[in-house]
Amino acid sequence: MPKGYLILHVTVTDAEPYKDYVRLDTPIFERHGGRFLVRGGAAEVLEGEAKARHVVAEFPSLEAARACYEDPEYQEVLKIRTANAESDVILVEGT
Repeated sequence: MPKGYLILHVTVTDAEPYKDYVRLDTPIFERHGGRFLVRGGAAEVLEGEAKARHVVAEFPSLEAARACYEDPEYQEVLKIRTANAESDVILVEGT
């Protein structure tokens, strides 16, 4: 079964409350079988435009990644991110 990936491109607008998002989202992702492959770190834009921070979370399947995003607990935590960052979130099926 192909893996699923949640890819987030984020520019944090208020760092202090954003730390709560990072702290609270991790156990939810782990509960759905997710693990972070990329979570911040150095990045270089080679083409186009990008936000400041990049996150790639791998899940056992596309369905597991979607279930994590749609989890009611995550939807509550998501409010912290949307209030303190500009984000693009993409769900991708791997090979």
